[in-house]
Amino acid sequence: MKISLLQVNTVVGDLTGNADRIAAGVGEASCYRPDLVVTPELSLTGCPPRDLLLGKGFVKRSLAVLEDLAADLRDAPPVLVGLAAPNLAGTGRPLFNATALLRNGAVEETFRKARLSPGIFDEDRYFEPAALIPQILRLGGRKVGISIGEEIWCGRRHHIDPAGELVRAGAEVIVNLSASPFAAGRQGRREEALSRTARDHRVTIAAVNLVGGNDDLVFDGRSSVFSADGTLIARGAAFAEDLVTVDLAHPTPQTVAPDDLGPESEIWRALVLGTRDYTHKCGFASVLLGLSGGIDSSLVAAVAVEALGPENVLGVLLPSPYTSTESIEDAHELAENLGVRVHTLPITPVMEAFDGVLAGVFAGLAPDTTEENLQARIRAAVLMALANKFGSLLLSTGNKSEAAVGYSTLYGDMAGGLSVIADVPKEMVYRIARWLNARRPTIPERVLAKPPSAELRPDQTDQEVLPPYDLLDAILHRHIDCFESPDDIIAAGYPAGTVHQVLRMVRQAEFKRRQAPPGLRVTDRAFSTDWRMPIAAEPWWREDVCR
Repeated sequence: MKISLLQVNTVVGDLTGNADRIAAGVGEASCYRPDLVVTPELSLTGCPPRDLLLGKGFVKRSLAVLEDLAADLRDAPPVLVGLAAPNLAGTGRPLFNATALLRNGAVEETFRKARLSPGIFDEDRYFEPAALIPQILRLGGRKVGISIGEEIWCGRRHHIDPAGELVRAGAEVIVNLSASPFAAGRQGRREEALSRTARDHRVTIAAVNLVGGNDDLVFDGRSSVFSADGTLIARGAAFAEDLVTVDLAHPTPQTVAPDDLGPESEIWRALVLGTRDYTHKCGFASVLLGLSGGIDSSLVAAVAVEALGPENVLGVLLPSPYTSTESIEDAHELAENLGVRVHTLPITPVMEAFDGVLAGVFAGLAPDTTEENLQARIRAAVLMALANKFGSLLLSTGNKSEAAVGYSTLYGDMAGGLSVIADVPKEMVYRIARWLNARRPTIPERVLAKPPSAELRPDQTDQEVLPPYDLLDAILHRHIDCFESPDDIIAAGYPAGTVHQVLRMVRQAEFKRRQAPPGLRVTDRAFSTDWRMPIAAEPWWREDVCR
């Protein structure tokens, strides 16, 4: 028995385009004469379709496209296609997360997901969970168990055992259709879970995963096949489309391509794929960004060039009276290393014009962050004007550490259509930059060595306002990723005053984060999708009690 896993990059809502992608992949797979071709979860609609599913016309159209696809694949091997299927029972939510079997030119059978995914996909909003009944596909005298999404490994979390139920129902192999998004370190956990499930139940598992960037989510592919003893025998490409075909009659390990699971490599590739797909799927051919000579804009520029090519990236220098000569030199050196075009547009005349307009109202008031924020907002206005004029996507360059504590200017440096490193902590930004430079010198060494600064006033550094980034990131990780309270963090040895300062800044910055552009998700706890805090709220802890 041969199974082909079609690891495809779909576009949310592009029903006919996705059908064409599936048909092309099935055509390629047919050369290997598989008994079954398997596509990812929700492959026809694209994932996640979110509120597109609430439109009855969308679902109706998807079913028509599915019928056409089945007819087009009349002479092809049987194919499992992920889709949203109507719930005809008249009770519960109107749809199932499902997969349809296309065989002999028709939609022969539909299998429905019983265990819905929580969290970022919000599946309870759209889908009715199917009955917990083992779903078996009979294929050439063999019984193939069908699972969708986390059903393949959710037993330990939900005290149920969908894989075991499939095996007890006679499944000789389990195929899993998944849309599991990337997060640093997740692939190791995925493979461990799949290996354990295969080993525990003595069953071969063939799991296909989606690939590509859709809004803030990046899907990394890496479809895999595990033998009944838990051995990885095949793996699809990381962050790229691929076709994996395995002959289960001879389940011997294939040459599995090595995959660098280091966080720097993984996050870099996720950012590149996410930036490329977001840009193109939103209809843009080019991007631009402000180059400050700092580490964040340098890394974002490098990502953009890798994703889109230097000819499609424009760097813009917007120096003020406080911009150092070194920063201008570093920005130009970076641009030269990357091969990107650069415009230099000094903002001093605009700053002077604003000062003149506001002089009467601000008379007698000392300069403060107001004037600093004006600089950032002037830069944003210029960058947006260029983006509008040239039809380019503006990339925002703020990192996760800054977003967490509000060290950014609303309608200033937060402006843009995509925040590339919004989920990358500052310390990881430096780590990725050093990793990149070790492979090909790209980011000027001075950028890595100098103290980070917004350069909005003379001799300014970030550490005038923030704790050292290693300390800040450690506290943020404990609070955001590990859900630790101030008491927990302080008990772990962190200074109480610094802990309360940081957590107070996190709370106060919530209103800013709600207005930020979409940011690429590369951790398990991103602000865009995994962090759902109220804005007008007081902390449940009292600093005087927690101290």
